[in-house]
Amino acid sequence: MAMLGGSDPAQAKGVIATGLMLVEDVVYIGLGLLLAATALWLLGSVMWTFVSELVSRSLSAQIVGLLDEMLLVLLIIELLYTVQVSFRMHSLVAEPFLVVALIACVRKILVLTAQIPQMPDANETAFRHEVIELGVLSAMVVVFVGSLIVLQKHAGEARNVAKGASMPGEKACEPGTAMG
Repeated sequence: MAMLGGSDPAQAKGVIATGLMLVEDVVYIGLGLLLAATALWLLGSVMWTFVSELVSRSLSAQIVGLLDEMLLVLLIIELLYTVQVSFRMHSLVAEPFLVVALIACVRKILVLTAQIPQMPDANETAFRHEVIELGVLSAMVVVFVGSLIVLQKHAGEARNVAKGASMPGEKACEPGTAMG
């Protein structure tokens, strides 16, 4: 430890922590740049496909694929937001991850639902698997939405406590007065 700029173990830990935070920041910046470039490229691709299909009058046949790609752009943007929050706060926050998971589930539900009309050619087992997958994904959406609601309610209560109110509905204590 003496080689890190002093004999004080606390100082050495501080130097190590600072170095690790710098590495973390560099990684977050790299991920952010890659996600941003990917989102922009994919958005351009979706716009190009949309215009091409619109001009060739075959947009209705490609709408599911376009919707899938648009939701992928949204998913990447939410991941970028998650990286940005993690970079700024130097901590993990659950809400952005839940939003990403929710978008991924909705995306898969939309794609599976669009594929169901093409299922009459498939056997009954394949159809049953698709329906079970839709059910599981739907349950996951309910869980993710419920989790987001609980997190937002908890965050609201935490803000009330931070403002001085200890219970929902209780008035905050004015400065210079005693709570009683």
